[in-house]
Amino acid sequence: MKRIAILGSTGSIGRQTVDVIKMHRNRLSASVLVARQNVELLAEQARELSPRVVVVADESKRETLEKLLEGSGIEVQTGAKAIEEVVRRDDVDTVVAAMVGFSGLVPTLSAIEAGKEIALANKETLVVAGSLVMGAAKRKGVSILPVDSEHSAIFQCLNGERHLPYSIILTASGGPFRGWTRERVAQVTPQMALRHPNWNMGAKVTIDSASMMNKGLEAIEARWLFDCDADHIDIVVHPQSVVHSMVRFADGSVKAQMGVPDMRLPIQYALTYPDRIESPVAELDFGVYGQLTFEKPDMTVFRNLAVALDCLGKGGNAPCVMNGANEVAVAQFLVGRIGFLQMTDVVERTIGSISYVEKPSLEDLLETDKEARRVAEEVCRGM
Repeated sequence: MKRIAILGSTGSIGRQTVDVIKMHRNRLSASVLVARQNVELLAEQARELSPRVVVVADESKRETLEKLLEGSGIEVQTGAKAIEEVVRRDDVDTVVAAMVGFSGLVPTLSAIEAGKEIALANKETLVVAGSLVMGAAKRKGVSILPVDSEHSAIFQCLNGERHLPYSIILTASGGPFRGWTRERVAQVTPQMALRHPNWNMGAKVTIDSASMMNKGLEAIEARWLFDCDADHIDIVVHPQSVVHSMVRFADGSVKAQMGVPDMRLPIQYALTYPDRIESPVAELDFGVYGQLTFEKPDMTVFRNLAVALDCLGKGGNAPCVMNGANEVAVAQFLVGRIGFLQMTDVVERTIGSISYVEKPSLEDLLETDKEARRVAEEVCRGM
């Protein structure tokens, strides 16, 4: 029985992780559930899965959560410090890192230091601090199993291979605005951007996908997960989201991992690796899809992708600046304070305002993130 802590259990990945655990109760159990503030859903999940402890990051929600779980015997904790501590518990084997954004970094590092296996769904953790995280994992002998469909695909393609890949090919759906002109994209509203054609995700990830920032973040994540330099990471747009990513080897061969677009597949693979077990996800029917197509991304319209790839090349604290500024920009776009294309402007102007640090420590990154958010807020107010 693998005992699991889910960080971000009420988010999109967290909810689907709960589904996977419920489908495989003979192999998986939840010992810890963590949420930001949705205590109603957290309490419902806790009563279904019977964890030892639940944590809500928003300390003002404690009393409500305690009332919802009254008589259950489930321990209630609150706050960021509690999240750092519960991942170190003896009754946790694997930590599903599914908290959104920069907030997932410190708990993930805490889990690694405690020797816990990591099922990584929080791409920002490696975007911001890839060198620190992968260095800590190597030092502690900790496995980091990717949950993102693209990185899970690459991981699966590399299984059994004795040599590093020649190049990684990340696939992107292209989002809801694939093929649109820059003038048309400038008119996009939050409601339009939240309608993804293939995937059901949380608001932040969905907006990042629409702007193609998500694919830039994934490229940086892939650089650290697979020790692959920027020159050997390619991106192609694949609207059907059936080929989840590919690896091209030195002999010219290409391996692809395919499946219907359902996040329960990579979640289950990470939690049951190296086994493959039955899944309720529908089998891939090629007759339904008819054809699979591929094209180059338009980085003139979707400048977020170009900015992210530039930060990948720069390294240091540049991805941290970009990530912090992007989180602010997405939040401001969602409430209608800035336009869709202005998100890239916010990120670029913030990057140009923050001092570069070539080899940042954790303290440097925490300060960089704080400063990037402050500058990005100022930029947004001036728009």
